[in-house]
Amino acid sequence: MEFKEAIKIALQSLWANKLRSILTLLGVVIGVASVIAVVTLVNGANVYVASKVNKYGADVFTISKQPQIITSYDEYRQFQKRKNILLPDYENIAANCKHCSDVGAQQTSTGKIVYGTQSSTDTVIRGNTWSMPEMQNLNIVQGRGFTPTDDDHASHVALIGSDIQENLLGGDDPIGKEIRVDGVPYTIIGLGEKQGKTLGQSQDNWVAVPLSTFQKTYGTAKTLTIYAKAGAGAQALETASDEARQLMRSGRHDRPGEDDSFTLETSDTFVGLWKSISSGFEAVAVAIAGISLVVGGIVIMNIMLVSVTERTREIGVRKALGAKRGDILTQFLIESASMALVGGLIGVIGGMAVAQVVTLLLGFPSSIAIWSIFAGLLVATSTGIFFGVYPARKAAELDPIVALRADT
Repeated sequence: MEFKEAIKIALQSLWANKLRSILTLLGVVIGVASVIAVVTLVNGANVYVASKVNKYGADVFTISKQPQIITSYDEYRQFQKRKNILLPDYENIAANCKHCSDVGAQQTSTGKIVYGTQSSTDTVIRGNTWSMPEMQNLNIVQGRGFTPTDDDHASHVALIGSDIQENLLGGDDPIGKEIRVDGVPYTIIGLGEKQGKTLGQSQDNWVAVPLSTFQKTYGTAKTLTIYAKAGAGAQALETASDEARQLMRSGRHDRPGEDDSFTLETSDTFVGLWKSISSGFEAVAVAIAGISLVVGGIVIMNIMLVSVTERTREIGVRKALGAKRGDILTQFLIESASMALVGGLIGVIGGMAVAQVVTLLLGFPSSIAIWSIFAGLLVATSTGIFFGVYPARKAAELDPIVALRADT
């Protein structure tokens, strides 16, 4: 029997028993779809995390009161007991870190922005030193960024995100316009590049003002985050971060042998944490897929055994007309593999659809990994072949005389 003819017979058999085929393929569909959906979401998150790491630069590290990612309430309570990082801590690093090519600081709050009759609430308000936009790779697409003079004189100037321009200023040129930030007037001098949404939350609903101006309005007691950029060279980041750590420990009077009273993080910190989280997601997906594929494979084997029984006379006729044992074996293996492959195709489409729905509803980043599609189809087909061997052998070993006597 030709390979094409075997494929044709297999698909005709699937189409002739639609409901049975759907129920048979359900396990394979669920298994492949779960893997495709999780891999697509994890791959999207990997791209997002990589973009965030690149945003701050591989040579930038941060010093903050607590980590940016906290995994338990107990950790949160522990970190909240730490002393706030204040302006003298920043000034200590800026003045004494010899291996840091640049040092900046940022404080944040949320507040209300008003322009004319328009307003926005829950806007992120950033107090930045003049070098922060460059250290965060924040491109100013219109106007200019802060200068040391703005910082030194606590100027009432502001940078804005694209949401402020679009929602409050109606998309007009923002440069020179006056907005009120929690009742305080500021002149817009720059517009930041649009960053889009993450997990459904806009990254463009922000206003940045000079740190000195920020502290005049909101006080100096709020904790801040220090950003430091290492110099050139392979060991520069490690050398600069070690020096900054020692300066912080000395300035905050941390005792020898005690843990740091602050958190120092590099891009490797974020990447390592995300890899541990994403590997957990993938492990769960593989476990679900494994169970589903085993169940689906067993169902395929049972259906193929039923098919062998239903087509016993047909097998006898084929053997009587000269079909060899290998021909019958190949036919049934192709049928089981085709059945599983169809299930794999449906699973791939379903998995991608689920990932896109999650992205649309929650804003969770997703990115289709081409290798996962081929892997899903390969695993589905292999499952069909593996669980189709026993029914195929049973069909191939039928005695043609006994098969021809079977009831139709």
